[in-house]
Amino acid sequence: MTTQKFDSIIFDCDGVLVDITQSYDKTIDETCRYVLKEFAFIHSIVIDHKIIDGFKASGGFNDEVDLTYAAVLSLYAANKLNKEPSEFIYKVISNADKTGILSVQSYLESICDLSEILSKLGSLNDRHNNPLYSVFDQLFFGPELYKKLFGKQSRFSKEGMISNDKVILSISLLQTLQKEFGKKLAIVTGRGIESIRYSLKDMLDYFDIQSSAFLEDEPRELAKPNPATLIRAIQSMKSKNCLYVGDSMEDYMMVKDATATGNPITFCAIVGTSTSPEDRRKMFAESGVDMILESIDNLPKVLNLV
Repeated sequence: MTTQKFDSIIFDCDGVLVDITQSYDKTIDETCRYVLKEFAFIHSIVIDHKIIDGFKASGGFNDEVDLTYAAVLSLYAANKLNKEPSEFIYKVISNADKTGILSVQSYLESICDLSEILSKLGSLNDRHNNPLYSVFDQLFFGPELYKKLFGKQSRFSKEGMISNDKVILSISLLQTLQKEFGKKLAIVTGRGIESIRYSLKDMLDYFDIQSSAFLEDEPRELAKPNPATLIRAIQSMKSKNCLYVGDSMEDYMMVKDATATGNPITFCAIVGTSTSPEDRRKMFAESGVDMILESIDNLPKVLNLV
């Protein structure tokens, strides 16, 4: 494992600073159930961690709404083709790649007419008016935060799944890192800034927000694994040797693409928040990642800060 000297650290959020297995993952499943029932009168299978991990391993599903959309299309097609849904969705996953929804939709349209469900789901490019996005956001944020963020009433009254976020990050870890890196701590994540602020609260103040990127608030074409925002963050901090801490294949692809443009970055994989840590560890090891940690709490030791 490398112990080279870094001058900055950039973090992903979900699965790194926050355990989302009871928040985002459950929202994927509930949104899929609701949309299929309301739009297509189909009862959904459980979208469990194996399905979620399968889509994410392709490198094209850093955005949970994209993953939900792909699952909805897959199960709609399975129903239409009279295929066993649990088997069929893995067939779709095996045909997914880092283009995400494009790869899934292309494969499904080659074997099934999706026009009816696509007309109901609309385009994900229009987040504020897309029905699937709307259901996902309402279930995730809950009525109070949803109204604050979007200025609209939620159709659901129950508490938002975001309340199930389990924060891993601690003040003590931030203080240890701050002694070494000063203000050169940033975040590049698929989340929006208000969603992160809700969970991290004052701990967000330890990060260089100006250099950070909250991709839910950015144009969709900048979504991971596009390295543009990571490169922007590195250049903003004037970093010469950055460590990026993530937990997904999209994160690793983003780091590799950013490095290829002449920005030296080392990838550190976090596996402990995965529902199958050993499978995640194996995936990264086979991909050539040499810094694989159980948790961000291991960073001070690995970086020789304690």
